[in-house]
Amino acid sequence: MLLAGQIQPQSSDDYIERVSIPGHLTDRTVELFSGQVVPVLVLPNIRGIYGWRVNALVAAAVDATSPDLSEPENVRMRRALKSFLHRIYYDLRNLGHLDRDRALNFAATNAFQAASTFADAINSGMELDSIEIEKSPFCRLNSNCWDVKLRFFDAENGQRAKKIYRFTIDVANIMPVTLGTVKSWSVPRST
Repeated sequence: MLLAGQIQPQSSDDYIERVSIPGHLTDRTVELFSGQVVPVLVLPNIRGIYGWRVNALVAAAVDATSPDLSEPENVRMRRALKSFLHRIYYDLRNLGHLDRDRALNFAATNAFQAASTFADAINSGMELDSIEIEKSPFCRLNSNCWDVKLRFFDAENGQRAKKIYRFTIDVANIMPVTLGTVKSWSVPRST
């Protein structure tokens, strides 16, 4: 199913752009028929294997978080959410060795959490500035929690305060989970 989705046209809702395979990298490698050498993964639980249909994911996230958007706002929101996902996929990609990397990776795969953030920021005329991951000071017992902080700025008004949206991800288990709701606040533009 994953391979069949990857050969679909990129504009198709069935197009699978990415796959997530939660597991552990080993020191072993294997050579493919193409000559490429790839690492061997140990998959303790296959329930997290998933094919990301980014087009359908973005549409569902926007529809779920902002069903009453006008057509231009809907297009802008979809573009911004897709841009966020691509930034994480290409600019911030990692193998998930570190806990903070796993939190970032899960933020990319959990587009519904990011969509609620983007809906508010875009409706305020703001654009994504940076993505920060830091150890959360609050966490439930026996957990490993990280805060994902999305910082937005106003591209048309440099005097306007930046806005930060924070949500928490627990990466203690093989399948991370988000905790609580999205929190937001404004900070001076110089920070």
